[in-house]
Amino acid sequence: MTAVPTTSALDGLKVVDLSRVLGGPIAGQILGDHGADVIKVEPPSGDETREWGPPFQEETASYFIGINRNKRALALDLRQEEGRDVLMRLLADADVVLENFKTGTMERWRIGPEALRERFPALIYCRVSGFGADGPMGGLPGYDAILQAMGGLMSVNGTEESGPTRVGLPLVDMVTGMNAVQGILLALHHRSRTGMGQFIEAALFDSALSLLHPHAANYALSGKLPKLTGNDHPNISPYSAYATGGRPIYLSVGNDRQFARLCDLIEAPEIATDPRFSSNGNRVTNRAALREVLEAVLASHDANTLATKLIEGGVPAGPVLDVGEALAHPHTAHRQMRVSIGDYTGLGAPVKAAATPASYRRKPPKFAEHREEILSEAGFSADDISALTRKGITPDKRNI
Repeated sequence: MTAVPTTSALDGLKVVDLSRVLGGPIAGQILGDHGADVIKVEPPSGDETREWGPPFQEETASYFIGINRNKRALALDLRQEEGRDVLMRLLADADVVLENFKTGTMERWRIGPEALRERFPALIYCRVSGFGADGPMGGLPGYDAILQAMGGLMSVNGTEESGPTRVGLPLVDMVTGMNAVQGILLALHHRSRTGMGQFIEAALFDSALSLLHPHAANYALSGKLPKLTGNDHPNISPYSAYATGGRPIYLSVGNDRQFARLCDLIEAPEIATDPRFSSNGNRVTNRAALREVLEAVLASHDANTLATKLIEGGVPAGPVLDVGEALAHPHTAHRQMRVSIGDYTGLGAPVKAAATPASYRRKPPKFAEHREEILSEAGFSADDISALTRKGITPDKRNI
């Protein structure tokens, strides 16, 4: 998909994205996908994820490419006062500034939220941080895997054999980026009524804890800590991956009607009438016995064929696919979840807005690719730009 709609929800919004790595950049990409003009400001050394490979494309790692489309790029040395002066010019007509420096860095440079609010009262300042600015761990740096550990996520992921296990993707970072977008949109609505911007913070620690449903709710009610149950749902059964004659199949059977239907479709109706499995509570209590009888029947089935039969018959089920198979699925193409811009291929925007759909206008930028364009728009002359480049304030090559 390469077509660009005439309007997007955030057309006219200017975002200065000072963030690096994942949580902030993915927030910037979401805003850019929905029409915002996102200026990605990198330090002279560049966003470190440009080197997080292989694989690479023209010396830029796939990690960077995956989360930085729909942005224009500028390098700026904010450690120097002249670099911060350039930033002030960029912010003069900006709606949002997004950053994820270690807490206190922007304040030390005298461009923190309080300082910017005095100068730009309508500006929305969004910070992505590890733990927030205060409290017992305030100001400390946060990393996805550490927050998966500290936030309780690892304690409910894995089996008794494996022990606590990290989720195999940077879940906390990505959810924090999405929370940052929520905060920005809330602040934009507030500004539409008051004319005033505000400070927004999305912390990895908070985001990790927010993901603990239903385990936190279970613990609040029962006082019992959840156990490692692998693919099993703590409250529902059968709700897990089960072996078949081929690949595993995942079943998500939420009620007695669905369970009876499952048993009919796999031609084992006697399982549904077994007193051990007569209700969800009984099935949860006897989940090991249920697995044994189900897998004995499923051994004669192909997961792909059976999953289609089940879901079309009203029983939630799906084959366990690998990444390549998931991306190649025909429904992936139908939902426009694979997009291309020239030689760039990435994941599509998951939010589908009928009147203002996402648009894919720019592939991820090369380092400082739009330097002259961005600085010219901010009122810098060609001589000014040359001088800034010569001084290393706005370099055109990475300083590595």
